[in-house]
Amino acid sequence: MNHPQVFSQTPLFHKLYDLYKLLSCLQETIPKAQRYTLWQKCQNINLNLLDLLLETSHKKEKERLTLLYKISDRLDLLKILIRLAKEIKVIHSKKYVEIEKILQESGRMLGGWIKSVSH
Repeated sequence: MNHPQVFSQTPLFHKLYDLYKLLSCLQETIPKAQRYTLWQKCQNINLNLLDLLLETSHKKEKERLTLLYKISDRLDLLKILIRLAKEIKVIHSKKYVEIEKILQESGRMLGGWIKSVSH
């Protein structure tokens, strides 16, 4: 069984960790009307993703796959909320592209991981 320390060293964990740092840095630029609603929700989902990744390390293969699908669902929700933030002008297009790039890379990594576990 892998230890949480090993899972916290995966490229996916690092991507989502870096994403949280970026979201956190942007918080002060977010209009107050959205800072504690939409933006806080994005940050909370990101933290939840990190938590789920660590939780995955304690699970057997079948349970791990279930968690990976849950992570995938949460990642999809985060993508939708970030896109909404861009569309209602909570974040600038340049930052959206930066965030979206991290989300897309994370999705590809997660997809590869799901395929490797399910076979």
